[in-house]
Parts: sequence; C-alpha cells; structure tokens
Amino acid sequence: MIGKLIRLERIIDRNTRKTVIVPMDHGTTVGPITGLVNIVETVDRVVRGGANAIVLHKGIVRAGHRRAGKDVGLIVHLSASTSLSPDPNQKVRVCSVEEAIRLGADGVSVHVNLGAETEPQMLADLGEVAKACDYWNMPLVAMMYTRGAKITDEYDVRYVQHAARVGAELGADVIKVPYTGSVESFREVVSGCPVPVVIAGGPKLDTDRDIFEMVAGAMKAGAAGVSIGRNAFQHRDPVRMVGAIRLIVHEGASAVEAERFLGNRT
Repeated sequence: MIGKLIRLERIIDRNTRKTVIVPMDHGTTVGPITGLVNIVETVDRVVRGGANAIVLHKGIVRAGHRRAGKDVGLIVHLSASTSLSPDPNQKVRVCSVEEAIRLGADGVSVHVNLGAETEPQMLADLGEVAKACDYWNMPLVAMMYTRGAKITDEYDVRYVQHAARVGAELGADVIKVPYTGSVESFREVVSGCPVPVVIAGGPKLDTDRDIFEMVAGAMKAGAAGVSIGRNAFQHRDPVRMVGAIRLIVHEGASAVEAERFLGNRT
C-alpha cells in the first residue's frame, strides 16, 4: 500500500495530518458559475492561498488547469449529474480510476446520495471504485450525502453519521460529509467513522465568520480538515480566504483569528 500512502501525502499534509481541499467540480452540475469561468485563474488563487488539494473533472484537467505556480494535490471526480436532470440526486460514473491515473491524479472521488431512489447503483459504483483503488493504490474520497424521500434533514447527526460509516465500510480512505452544526454532534460523526472525515462547505454562507466558526467547530470535533468549494472560490479574495481556512485547519487558529487574518491585506 506504499503507493496509496505516498499519494495520500499529496492530499493530506504529512505533518499535521490535516487537509484543505477545494472542490471545483460544480461546472458539470450547474455550469460555469461565478468563480469557475476562468478555471486556471481560480485554481491559481486557491493554490496560492494554501490548498492541499483540488477536485476537478477529467475534461478540465485535460484542458490545462495548471501550467505554473506551486504544486497541488489533484483529485479527479468520477461521478456526475446535472441540475437539469429529472433526478439530480442520481450520480453516475463518468470517469474510471485508470483514466484518473493517466491524468496524473493523486486521488479520486465519488459522490453518493443515500436515500435517493438510485442509491443501490451509487453504492455499487462506490464498491467497484474502491476495488479498483485498492488494486492501483489510489486514494478514494467518498462524498457522502443523505438526500431522498426519507430524509427530513440532511444535517441530522443520525443521517450524517450513517453516511460517513457507509463510506468507510465500502472502502473509502477519506469521507466528506456535511457539518452537523455543533462540535458535540459532529464528534459523534467522527467517532463512528474509522477513516479521516472532512466537512463539506455547502452553499454560500452569509458571512465569513459563519464559515470560520463551522471550520473551527469541525476541527474541535476531530475532523481531518475541510472540502470547501463555493465559500472559497466565490469569495471576494479567494487567496486570503483559503489562507484563513488553512490557519484554522493546520495551525489551530480560532474563528476570530482567521477573520483577523482575512481582513489584514497588507
């Protein structure tokens, strides 16, 4: 498994054992939204801010997402759906582990919506991807959400805890789930999952303080880091925003300290 360990160190900091991931796979789901029109420029900004890794679809990698600047871990996303679909919760595989390897990926990711009508196929896909990842020593990030008729609140700790455990049970190396809203509740999620857990950023939040408090709460609960997209790349200053999040994740800064860093542009 040495190959997987080496690749994981390109995604998770080898010293802090924490990570700041910036997913930018939204173009498939909702199109070229603000912040993703010029993907090369946006990648450069989040990398300058200190992101450990980014998440992209294969076509953006082929188009040339990175031609200069610091190195950054590359996670190729293997599943997709669009907001135009009759069922946007149905994620299908659009890339393979082998394709990701040829693209130079350090890891791959798969999205699963527990509770959706197509949950069985998504779970089967996760299992097959995990098998291929073990063969190729490729790290697997499972983006686990609960969305469907039985789900009354996708942030409910019961659902999030279950989703995290499913991802680990089926072979993922890192689990991405929504934050449950408090240190105490998210600690239950982390304690029930035997592999590292990172939080999703979710929709654009109202204030920077909201983001920082969410990140700080997750870290206090034992999270391994964050996977924050829109709240990073759509920020007025993505470089400073990612830098502020990095302070919390890797240096244990408080929400107040992160906000002070963000406001200091000298």
